[in-house]
Amino acid sequence: MLHDARARRPSAGNRIDLVGVPTDAGASCSGAALGPDDLRAAGLAERLASLGYAVADLGDINVDRRLTAAAEIEALAVGASEAGYRSLENGARPVFLGGDHSISMGSVAGVARHCRDAGRPLFVLWFDAHGDFNTWATTETGNIHGMSLARLCGEPGFANDDAWFARVDPANVMILGARALDCEEAQLIDARGVEVVDMDAIRIAGVAAPLRRFLDHVEAANGHLHLSLDVDAMDPSLAPGVGTTVPGGLALEEGQLVMDMLHRSGRVGSLDLVELNPVLDRHGKSADLMVDLAARLFGEAAPTPRAAELRDLATT
Repeated sequence: MLHDARARRPSAGNRIDLVGVPTDAGASCSGAALGPDDLRAAGLAERLASLGYAVADLGDINVDRRLTAAAEIEALAVGASEAGYRSLENGARPVFLGGDHSISMGSVAGVARHCRDAGRPLFVLWFDAHGDFNTWATTETGNIHGMSLARLCGEPGFANDDAWFARVDPANVMILGARALDCEEAQLIDARGVEVVDMDAIRIAGVAAPLRRFLDHVEAANGHLHLSLDVDAMDPSLAPGVGTTVPGGLALEEGQLVMDMLHRSGRVGSLDLVELNPVLDRHGKSADLMVDLAARLFGEAAPTPRAAELRDLATT
């Protein structure tokens, strides 16, 4: 895809650590474990490096694949938490390559530990078609990747160890792009005070205004913002390579606007890229989209229209 790395170039000292977390143990179908390698093959590191970042690929967190699904998720959570904490302590920004969304149980927990120790509030933007706020008591599917945010916000029923886990304040969370919430899950989200900007609201009023309010809140608190980007937030016509597609997602321009606003805020200090399933993708379309969105997040400008395109626009 075309891209232009010239505008909004960061300082040369900015560092990004890529951390692969290959798993589909939390999902209903296999394939997401191949996501980290697909993001690498789509040129993620090279795109971010072209923007002036010092990019270090730290490889994958690997565990014994003979473990049960729940045990695999726990082992990866511990590893991701440690990797994220270490990366932030060393002055880099960790980018976690999923893997299904269960990886956020560890990635965000590590970021939360760092923020707790630094005395800085953590905010989480959950960019997702789903709320992932189910618990063992509310889940309709039993899929663990649908419980990640609930666990992070301290819902009961999970065995969290303070050595690697720290809680996220639900009042500091926004779910953006939701359009598939279970009934009891939606009730729990509302009871906990998590803000939800669903696709109905976005279609009526747009995505910019609610995101701007959220970012103003992060800015006022001098907060660290973690973006958990699930590719199924985007419309399936743009991102077919996901096991949990839901019609009516964000359009390309809306996704790009979100990334541009996040970049301009200067608040995103860590990132998940999750739920890419190469087995279900079409010619790398979803992987390319995720790399494009990540590049926009880190400051890549939109391509400059060619002269002919400008003339066409002027005559329409």
